[in-house]
Amino acid sequence: MDRLEELILRSQEGDKDAREQLIQENMGLVHHVVRRFFGRGVEAEDLFQIGVIGLMKAIDRFDLQFSVKFSTYAVPMITGEIKRFLRDDSMIKVSRSLKELAIRAGHERERFCMQKGREPDVQELAERLEVEKEELVQALDSSAEVESLQRTIGQKDGDGFCLLDKMVGEAQDMQEETMQRVLLERVLSQLEPKERELIALRFFYDKTQSQVAERLGMTQVQVSRMEKKVLLRMRGLIG
Repeated sequence: MDRLEELILRSQEGDKDAREQLIQENMGLVHHVVRRFFGRGVEAEDLFQIGVIGLMKAIDRFDLQFSVKFSTYAVPMITGEIKRFLRDDSMIKVSRSLKELAIRAGHERERFCMQKGREPDVQELAERLEVEKEELVQALDSSAEVESLQRTIGQKDGDGFCLLDKMVGEAQDMQEETMQRVLLERVLSQLEPKERELIALRFFYDKTQSQVAERLGMTQVQVSRMEKKVLLRMRGLIG
């Protein structure tokens, strides 16, 4: 067990000093990810703090049996944490500061249409509401974004689901996909080179057993037997 693995194990067992040391030594990963999210209207320090939370989750969840570097596992965790924060923070800001103005604008628009027989432009609506044109535009745009996230886009198990449900589901699927890929890499690394090639040809390149046999200099029967044997081993490693 190398030094990094020892620190991770100690941290997962509750050693606070090991945890703090891991955080300090991997701050570079957080800085690297955070730079990709500059210019989103959020202070860099806030993004950094959220990134550290993602790093801590990676430390807690990293499986020492993974045949990948810790950094390979940690970067998607840090990225996902920041993306969730940006999405949730955006919706909170809209609901608290602009939603009321957007509702007032909707009511005022209806009154204007009834009085004038036409749609008001943004400037006319802003004057009626006694707000700046830019503020009104921001409120209307933000409200439209939130409403579209909450709008029903389909049915699932007899119930409607909205775009936000889909986004959350996709984020969870992405994390699950990362975990599955890490697990697959770990399992494949424990196979013999010829076994790995067989699995790759059969399941990643959709080759038939006969095509694999020709590639590996085997008979189709030998490929079939090896495939069954390898798949059984892989199930055991995953289980």
